[in-house]
Amino acid sequence: MKYLILMHVDPAALEQLSEEQQRQIQEGHGAFMAAAKESGEFVATQALADPSRSKVVRSSGSGPEVTDGPFAESKEFMGGFYLVDVEDEARALELAKQIPDAAIPGLALEVRPVMFADLGDE
Repeated sequence: MKYLILMHVDPAALEQLSEEQQRQIQEGHGAFMAAAKESGEFVATQALADPSRSKVVRSSGSGPEVTDGPFAESKEFMGGFYLVDVEDEARALELAKQIPDAAIPGLALEVRPVMFADLGDE
C-alpha cells in the first residue's frame, strides 16, 4: 500500500538550526532515501519551493481567479513529501520516524494513505 509522508515546515524552527544541524538533516535525508531504496519501499520524493513563490487558483464566483501566496495563512507549510510503498500503516509510521525532521521541534511529518493514483505512463 502506498503512503504519502508529508513534510511540514515551520520556517522559524529552521532559522534556529545551526549549520551543523542543517548538514545533519541533509545527510539524514540522504541516508533515509538510500535505505528506503535498498528495501524497495521508496517510490518518489519531491521538495517544494517556499510558499512565497506559489500561486492560488480559486473561484471568485464568476470564474477562476489567480492570486499570489499560499492557500491559507499558516506558520507552517508543506516543504515536500516522500511516497513509499509499504506493507501497512505501521511500516509507513516506522519509516516516517527515521526521517530527520521527526526529531526537530517545529517540524512535523504527516503520514497519509494514498487512495488513488495515476502515474501516467507507468
